[in-house]
Amino acid sequence: MTNIIFHYVMFCLILMHILENLLMYWIIALMIYLLLAIGMVVSLLVNGIKPAKTLAWLLTIFTIPVAGILLYWMLGRNRRKYSWKDLHEDKAIKDYLKRIRQNQNNQKSLIENFEDYNKLTLLIEKTSGLKPTENNEVVLLKDGKATFDAIFKALETADKYIYLLYYIFEEGELADRLFVLFRDKIMDGVKIKIIYDGVGSYSLSKKYIKELKDIGVEVYPFLPFKLGRFLASINYRNHRKIIIVDGEVAFTGGINISDKYLKGDLVLGKWHDTHLQLKGASVLDLQVVFAIDWFLVSGDKSEFEVEHPIQSKHIGDQIVQIVYGGPDDYFSPIGQTYFSMINNTRKYIYITNPYVIPGTAILRALEVAANSGIDVRLLVSAKADSILVKWSVRSYFESLLKAGVKIYQFPDGFLHSKIIVSDDKIVSIGTANMDIRSFEQNYEVNALVYDTKTAIILRQEFLKEIELSIAMEYETFKNRPYLDKLKEGIAKVFSPLL
Repeated sequence: MTNIIFHYVMFCLILMHILENLLMYWIIALMIYLLLAIGMVVSLLVNGIKPAKTLAWLLTIFTIPVAGILLYWMLGRNRRKYSWKDLHEDKAIKDYLKRIRQNQNNQKSLIENFEDYNKLTLLIEKTSGLKPTENNEVVLLKDGKATFDAIFKALETADKYIYLLYYIFEEGELADRLFVLFRDKIMDGVKIKIIYDGVGSYSLSKKYIKELKDIGVEVYPFLPFKLGRFLASINYRNHRKIIIVDGEVAFTGGINISDKYLKGDLVLGKWHDTHLQLKGASVLDLQVVFAIDWFLVSGDKSEFEVEHPIQSKHIGDQIVQIVYGGPDDYFSPIGQTYFSMINNTRKYIYITNPYVIPGTAILRALEVAANSGIDVRLLVSAKADSILVKWSVRSYFESLLKAGVKIYQFPDGFLHSKIIVSDDKIVSIGTANMDIRSFEQNYEVNALVYDTKTAIILRQEFLKEIELSIAMEYETFKNRPYLDKLKEGIAKVFSPLL
C-alpha cells in the first residue's frame, strides 16, 4: 500500500513538473508571438498604404493564431519597402536605366497625332523609365500556332544571341523543339540565356534543365523555392513572357511555352491568346527588361554594358512604348497605365482579359467612364482555370453592369488574351491581367502601340468575338441565386491574393 501511495505521489509530482514546464513554454511562446504580432502591427501602421487592407491584416494577425503571421509574411508585406534588391543591385539597375534614358533623350520627340496620350506617355516614362519609340513594325499573332510558327522562324535566323523569359516553361513537344534548335544554335556560336519562374515553371524537370546547361545554355530560375526565403517570396512571381533574337526581333504577350496553346486541354478546351512580334527600336526596350531580370537572377552585369544603338534604317511606321512593373516599384506602372488609359478614353474602350479583378481604383474608373457615356465593354472567358478566380471575377459584374459597362462571356475554350483597345488610336497587349496581382505582386510587361491601323484591326476582332459570346444583362444578373452571391462574396475577400 505504501509503495502505491509513493508511486502515486511521484507521478503527481512529475506531472506537475511537466505541466509547469509546459505552462512556462506556452507563456514564452505567447510572449514571442505577441512581440512578433506587435512588430507586424507597427510595420503595418508605418508602411501600410490602404486603410481597409491594413485593418484586414490587423484582424487576421490577432484572430488567426500563428497562421495569421505566416499569411502576412507571405502575402501582406509591403515589398516596396522590403525589396529583394540590395543596395548594390538597386544602384546598378538605376545607373543602367539612367544610361538608357540618356540614349533615348537623343531621339526626337514624337506622337503628333496622339496628343491625347501625352500624359500617358509621360506617366510610363516616369514609372518605367522608357519613352515611346518610333520606327517599329508590329505583327499581331493570334493563338498558339501562329505565334510559335513566327517564334521558331525568328529563332532560326539567330546568329548572335537568343534570350527567353517565361512564367510557364513546360516540357513537351515545344520544349523538345526548342532544345534541338538551341543545341544547333550553340554549335553555331549563338549565345542563349533563359529565365523561368520558380513557381510558374515548377514542373520543369531537373533533367531537362541539366540537358540545357550541358549543351551550353545559361539557365536561371526567378525566385525559386528556398527554405530561408520561401514565405517572403512565394507570392511574388515573374509573369513576363519575352523572347529577344539578336536585338532585331522580339515577342511578348500572353502565350507561355506550353503544348496546351497548340492542343488545348481536357478541362478548358482550346486556349485562345494574343501575342506580338516586334521589330525596331522597341526590341531593345524589351531587352532592357530582360537585362534587369537577368542581373537579378544571375548577378551578371554584362547585359548592362551592351550598347543600344538607335535604328538608322526604316523598319516600320508604328509607335510603341514598353511598360513594365513589379512589386519592387513604389508606384504601380501597369495599374496606373490601365487607369490612365480608361480616363483618357473619349469614345470607347474594349477590354479582353480573363482575370478582371480590378480593385477600387480601376473599378471606379470603369464605372465613371461608362456613366459618362463612354462605350465600355469587357470580354471575359466563360470558363476559368480556377474556381476562386471565376467567382471573384463575377463578384464585380453587378456594379459594372449597373454603371452601363457591357460584359460578354466568351464560351469557346479558355480566352487568355490581355488586350485593351481604345478610340481607334491605342492598343495595349502584354502579360498583365486586370487584377491586383498583376498591379502589385507580379513582374509584368506590356507593349502599348499608338497606331490607328492596329487599333482598328483589334476593334473589329473584338466586335466579331462578342457576336460569338454571351451578353450579360443587369436585371438578369441582379436576380441570380443567393448561393451564387455568397460564393462571389467569399471569393472577393480573397481577390487581392489572386
